[in-house]
Amino acid sequence: MGVDVAELIKRGGVFSDVKASCPEDVYKYISEQIVMPDGVTSSEVYEALCAREKIMSTAVGNAIALPHARTPVIKEGEDQRICVVYLSNPIEMHAPDGVPVKTMFIILTQNSQSHLQVLSTLVGLFQKTQFKKLLDDQVSEAELLKAVTEMA
Repeated sequence: MGVDVAELIKRGGVFSDVKASCPEDVYKYISEQIVMPDGVTSSEVYEALCAREKIMSTAVGNAIALPHARTPVIKEGEDQRICVVYLSNPIEMHAPDGVPVKTMFIILTQNSQSHLQVLSTLVGLFQKTQFKKLLDDQVSEAELLKAVTEMA
């Protein structure tokens, strides 16, 4: 059975109009906003996201980035989540296509298998023009969840 990306987004939430000048600002904000599962601190999530970004940009192109920890910080399947972040202003993250990032899908999964399933689903969505337009329009959580459910 695959990973339910809509459910992970519902758990992580959609954050609109986030002001940031660099990825670390976003990671700080998100790690302080989301409710962490027992045994996981906001600083662990922040440090894990920053450490991964230092290795190589998580920007994938089309104004999208997929930040994640190199090693899982989430222990249980029910604690996995994706935080969708709409930035108020695009930030430079050295994407392969050179386009600054406007939308981040911060992926917090428990293992590499779940992570790869999430990536596979998201990449499929990003290939759909209609889905990319929804991201450009920074649609509400309800609209985004509906689109993910229908298109994934």
